[in-house]
Amino acid sequence: MAEKETKQDNKPQKAAKPEAEKKKARPEEVQYDSLVRINGYDIPGSRGLYVGLTRIKGVSWAVANFLILKLGMKHETKVSSLSKDDIKKIEDFLANIDMPDFMKNRRSDIETGETSHIIGNALDIRKDFDIKRMKKMKSYKGVRHSSKLPVRGQRTKSHFREKGRSAAGVRKKTTA
Repeated sequence: MAEKETKQDNKPQKAAKPEAEKKKARPEEVQYDSLVRINGYDIPGSRGLYVGLTRIKGVSWAVANFLILKLGMKHETKVSSLSKDDIKKIEDFLANIDMPDFMKNRRSDIETGETSHIIGNALDIRKDFDIKRMKKMKSYKGVRHSSKLPVRGQRTKSHFREKGRSAAGVRKKTTA
C-alpha cells in the first residue's frame, strides 16, 4: 500500500486558480444580463433584436421584421448592444409606424374609419372598449363575452366550465 500512496503523491498537482479569476465573468455575460427599456417594456439584453421586439405588446413577428429591415439593423443583434440612438430610432418608428395597411392591427376603426397600429397599453384599452360596445349592443360575440363562453366557435362539452359552479349532473336534495 505504501507504493500506491507514493505514486499518487508523485503526480503533479494542478495549480489552484486565484479566487479573483474564478469570480471574474466574461464581458459578454455581464453585458447580456441587463434589461433594455423600449417603449415602456423591459427586454432582456440576452435576446436578439428580432425576438426582443416581440416582447412589446402590439409588435408581432412581421412588424418586428419590418422594423429591423426598415431601420437597416441586423436580426441577430443583441438588445443589450443597442446604443441610445438605436433605441431612440426604434421608439420613434413605433410611434409613427409607416407600413402597409395589411400589417396594421387596427384596420378601418369603427369610430374613426382610419387604419392605425396601436402599441402598448392603448391596445388593451381599445380591446376593452370594443368588448363593452359588443356587450352593449348585444351582438352574438357580446352575449358570449358576458356569459363567459367561448366567442370563436370552440366546443363547450369539456372546456369553458366556470370555476365555482356546481358540477354537471344530478344534484342531491339537501335536507335542512
